[in-house]
Amino acid sequence: MQLRNNNIRRMAETRFDVVIIGGGINGAASAAALAGRGVKVALIDRGDFAGSTSMQSSNLVWGGIKYMESYDFALVRKLCKSRNHLIRHYPSTVQEIRFLTTIGEGFRYHPRYLWTGAWIYWLMGSGFTRIPHFLSPSRIRAKEPIIDVEGAVGGFEYSDAYLYDNDARFVFNFVRSAMDRGCAAANYVESLGARREEGGWRVTARDVMNGHEFDIRAQVLVNAAGPYVDQHNALTGQQTRHQHVYSKGIHLIVPQLTNAKRVLAFFADDGRLFFVIPMGRRTCIGTTDTRVEGPDVEVTEEDVRFVLDNINKRLQLERPLETRDIIATRCGVRPLAVKASSGGGRDFLQLSRKHALDIDPDDAHVSIFGGKLTDCLNVGDEVVQAVNQLGVEVPYPRYAWYGEPPQATRDEFFHQATLMALDAMARPDAAESLSQRLWRRYGAHALEMLDEIREDPRQAEVMIEGTEYLRCEIRQAERREMITQLDDFLRRRSKISLVLKREEIRQSPGLSEACRVLFGDQAEEKLEEYFAMQGDTSAFGSGQGAVNSESLRW
Repeated sequence: MQLRNNNIRRMAETRFDVVIIGGGINGAASAAALAGRGVKVALIDRGDFAGSTSMQSSNLVWGGIKYMESYDFALVRKLCKSRNHLIRHYPSTVQEIRFLTTIGEGFRYHPRYLWTGAWIYWLMGSGFTRIPHFLSPSRIRAKEPIIDVEGAVGGFEYSDAYLYDNDARFVFNFVRSAMDRGCAAANYVESLGARREEGGWRVTARDVMNGHEFDIRAQVLVNAAGPYVDQHNALTGQQTRHQHVYSKGIHLIVPQLTNAKRVLAFFADDGRLFFVIPMGRRTCIGTTDTRVEGPDVEVTEEDVRFVLDNINKRLQLERPLETRDIIATRCGVRPLAVKASSGGGRDFLQLSRKHALDIDPDDAHVSIFGGKLTDCLNVGDEVVQAVNQLGVEVPYPRYAWYGEPPQATRDEFFHQATLMALDAMARPDAAESLSQRLWRRYGAHALEMLDEIREDPRQAEVMIEGTEYLRCEIRQAERREMITQLDDFLRRRSKISLVLKREEIRQSPGLSEACRVLFGDQAEEKLEEYFAMQGDTSAFGSGQGAVNSESLRW
């Protein structure tokens, strides 16, 4: 807890250029962009970083092919360029993946029409990915025997991208990057509201872990509270041009359905897209797209039945998927930005995930509405520009604040890993090489792990049985990843609780030892607290999808 406590102390003692409320993808990218360019910034989140919408995604990094239907070509072009940018600058994390889409008889468009659209989509993405292909039912069957092609009239295959690790891990790496460049960031710090004072902002903050209140002072306030942007604006009296409407989406994590490393895409009975997404030895299926009135949502029996019914109709399985097959759930809202004057009157299913910045020059206040992971680098750059317009000096405007470490650092890591035969230390059934996994998750800090392993080979042993996490990774999480609750590690810094059921986690040898590393004398308390919370949150799987009024986060 030393890192977190030190950052909170800095927040109370320092006047910042910018304070950011919310540690989801918008807030994390904004903090990384500002800190990387020399701006003095503080970042707080009421829960853990990426603790709300940003941990409930499909893990897809896509250019928005669905927006072709609504002729939102400018958005599609922008998202495709953003996707390409992420693939180029995060090659270990954001990777191209093929999508195989099957079209059933009676669908509103012929497969060749959609295939033509996929070609236009490819061209709008500057031909960055592999070319699309038209598929007859027999070719679909040959590529993916699990698909039931009875009643199918064809399909097509095209490329987008996905996150090899989980979305919340990707978000946290932006937070870690910001902290490496001087940002004071802390999770479980709640904003109770803010007011203008002496030409700046005074945010009244509360440490959720102990109830201590303190003030954070800054010249500019950035509201990046995700689905709770409107609520925080109400606390500060901000009038904005945009507001949010909400779409609920759920995903179910089930045992691996196919060995193919591609996304299977279908149109559900009601015409909406849903996917079968590879997740190592698991498969993620979903999603729903249901309008809701607020950001607090949970998985319902109706949601689960919708996903299971639609997937069972389209796949030929040894037996139909049932609720007992669900390992974990994801459930969250997508905050969709609309003009406040429109009241969200446009057809709900046609609303896009594009972001909007509302800038108040009189109050030096920025609100970030909407957005998606694919667009995060644009959000970071736009927030830097907005903050500069509000009078904050940006010392290093050309600094490249994103991307993996330089090639020379990467080469040095893999050279050292090869010399010490690191990959031979991994288990034979590992999904990927140990060196690649450590580099993707920790970048330049993976070099520190090599030192630890050389000094003590036990650091290359798996600590929590049933997972791939090594002793040195748990130590790294304790020092650098601000693990405050056990769920922060099991669900967000890793995806352990998405791929193992609650009882498997509880019975895993090594979990208690990992807790002692992470929490010291509080280990047993944190362990009991975690399982008490998980037992109450959901009737499905491990209950990772439920959100209630006690877990609102900004």
